[in-house]
Amino acid sequence: MVKDKTLSYCAVRLRQFDRDRYLTALFAPRERRDALFVLYAFNLEIARIAEATTEPLIGEMRLQWWRDVIADAYGGKVRHGDVVAKSLGEVIAAYGLTRRHFDRLLEARALDVERRPPASLEELKVYAEATSGGLQRLALEILGVGEHSGAARAASAIGIAWALTGLLRAVPFHGRAGRLYLPGDLIAATGIAPDALPLGQSTPAMTAVAKSLAEAARSALHQARQRKRDMPGDALPALMLGALADRYLARIAKAGYDLFDPRVAAPPPFREVGLWLRARKGNY
Repeated sequence: MVKDKTLSYCAVRLRQFDRDRYLTALFAPRERRDALFVLYAFNLEIARIAEATTEPLIGEMRLQWWRDVIADAYGGKVRHGDVVAKSLGEVIAAYGLTRRHFDRLLEARALDVERRPPASLEELKVYAEATSGGLQRLALEILGVGEHSGAARAASAIGIAWALTGLLRAVPFHGRAGRLYLPGDLIAATGIAPDALPLGQSTPAMTAVAKSLAEAARSALHQARQRKRDMPGDALPALMLGALADRYLARIAKAGYDLFDPRVAAPPPFREVGLWLRARKGNY
């Protein structure tokens, strides 16, 4: 399938720039682990497009390039010249991954390029399900349990929770770039117009929005765990982001929902040990 050198590149990229997903992939069987590294490295490339350019047209061109990569892969052609694209084509062919998840993910990521904040929490959750949720459903397919309806629902909910948690932690980064991705309806509920919300500091309005988003993330985690007893064990590596989301949300709460508190962006202590203990008990 994919050559070791190629896989090493994807694993190293992931370990450096998305260590949380890298750690969860380590719980997968060895023969499937490398494919998860490739899938998550693809997601890393897509997620960084909006950060790499301030020109929406250039970002859209890069997204279109990846759409073409996906189309080629499902047409039986593997792209050469780009390590991640080549590897992804091989993984798609080897595991028969569902194209719909890729299409929805790329369509939703176009909102990043447009730099348009979501009008509502519901709109944000739809985006989160299409991006992070869809990615975790593809991970389930690599793990061989993509057809399990309970696992699929849990993966979607975990993805939503993870995306909302990540958005909260990224607010200072987005603020420094002059961007705001918080839902308009949650901001309006504080009595402040979205364009009047200060981007670089904690305010009562920002704290209220953060608390509402954190509650939505916890609700998604609760939904993901509704039928945990019926969950196939093989699905666990695709769901372990839930365990990490718990830790990050706890740190956000401990900081009083001040997203500019340094504790919010920092990884939780003993992250690897905590994951291992949760995995031993089959908890996510």
